[in-house]
Amino acid sequence: MLFNSYTFIFVFLPLTLLVFHSLRYLKRGRSAIFSLIVASFVFYGWWNPQYILLLVGLMASDCVIAQQIIRARQQNKRSAKFWLIIGLVINLGALGYYKYANFFVDNLNALMDWEILIGTVVLPIGISFFTFQKIAFLTDLYHGKVSRFSILNYSLFVTFFPQLIAGPIVHHSEVMPQFDKLERIEQKMVALGVTFFSIGLAKKVLIADTAARYASPHFNAAFGGETLDFVTAWGAAFAYTAQIYYDFSAYSDMAIGIALLFGIRLPINFDSPYKSRNIMDFWRRWHITLSRFLRDYLYIPLGGNQKGQGRRFINLIITMVLGGIWHGAGWTFLIWGTLHGLYLVINHAWHGIVRRLSLEPLRTNKVFTAFGWLITFLAVVVAWVFFRATSLDSAMSILASMTGQNGFGTPSLAAFLVPAIFLSGAVILPNTQQITNYIPPAGTSDRHLARPIPEALRWKLSSQWAVYVGVLFALSLMYMTQVSEFIYFQF
Repeated sequence: MLFNSYTFIFVFLPLTLLVFHSLRYLKRGRSAIFSLIVASFVFYGWWNPQYILLLVGLMASDCVIAQQIIRARQQNKRSAKFWLIIGLVINLGALGYYKYANFFVDNLNALMDWEILIGTVVLPIGISFFTFQKIAFLTDLYHGKVSRFSILNYSLFVTFFPQLIAGPIVHHSEVMPQFDKLERIEQKMVALGVTFFSIGLAKKVLIADTAARYASPHFNAAFGGETLDFVTAWGAAFAYTAQIYYDFSAYSDMAIGIALLFGIRLPINFDSPYKSRNIMDFWRRWHITLSRFLRDYLYIPLGGNQKGQGRRFINLIITMVLGGIWHGAGWTFLIWGTLHGLYLVINHAWHGIVRRLSLEPLRTNKVFTAFGWLITFLAVVVAWVFFRATSLDSAMSILASMTGQNGFGTPSLAAFLVPAIFLSGAVILPNTQQITNYIPPAGTSDRHLARPIPEALRWKLSSQWAVYVGVLFALSLMYMTQVSEFIYFQF
């Protein structure tokens, strides 16, 4: 089921809200949480009911393992680590099989000239996201960072439908404490939820889907063997750069909005990443919850920056390569992750040179700052070509065209103007949390980076803002003639 569908907006969401708030009004808090869990399973099973069994099976095994870890820690037994390893093996094993089995076998057959046949393994939707959430929970439970364990709360933590399919990747410390405080939900929180959802829906329907109409035909043509010219290739790259930002930030906004309707605050996942002045800043702003997971549960355990500069660079590349592969089983995703790993290495090395040569004043120089933004933005655009391309050959073909190897071509006003307008909005305008002054949940470890905006531009609970939001919502519904999946559904 998609957030941008009439079934979800006019049937599923209203019914779920009605049942939840009726139970909450009757002081049946635990029953209200249970109703959300049931609704989340319906939401997940709408795509393919058989994968509900997989989700339930993984959750059941996690609950058993969690109880064993708690028991072992209470008795000071070393078996706690054994049970953690079992939990990691089960979760990563499921992710590995469903996401990478076909890729591994196909490449093994090509390399060894074998003919191993395993059939097509269908990727369960959302498995990459809820697997990381469950791994973080078990790891923190092992390290004593989880105060108590409730099967009901844990079930909602894993299945909560607003963020089940495509994030944000929620940390248990951010949402579990909220599950016990759902007795009273303020009117302002509901109004804020509607606002977030409406802005997200507009981003998806009016902007992301429009940008896709400029990006997809050219990327598909390159995959089909057609050679693009310089102008067309850059236009396609810029269009996809706009599409993926608005598509994924739209889902994150809608997830936050829906969660607010149930009295739950989710963490911020985007903080105007295309405003970043360097690639380190970009990864503090893009897919914030994934960056946090990779930092806390991969980069730091590898040693982080505590074992010398060389080891730090290796850890950065390993982290970003695995982050790239997490997005998809393909060489294009591996290269995308490797590129960003190299970008980070270069960025850290440059900062080291600046410190050694006492060039810190350059960081506040406007020309230097603008140049840093331009280099960062173009580096991100180039990497997006690999992320979007369906094959290495098509990615290399587009990049060759972007370097002018296949002719300049005739400029198309619409092909450049539309993506340019969309990207300008992402670079210049305030983001949703700035407009609404959204406060992320307690327990969020990453501070809100974006600066406050003038009071006159902020959202207020008023009839005037209600009209603005209502018009935006109605306009989005009018243009929602064809329901399209979110990009991150495939991950």
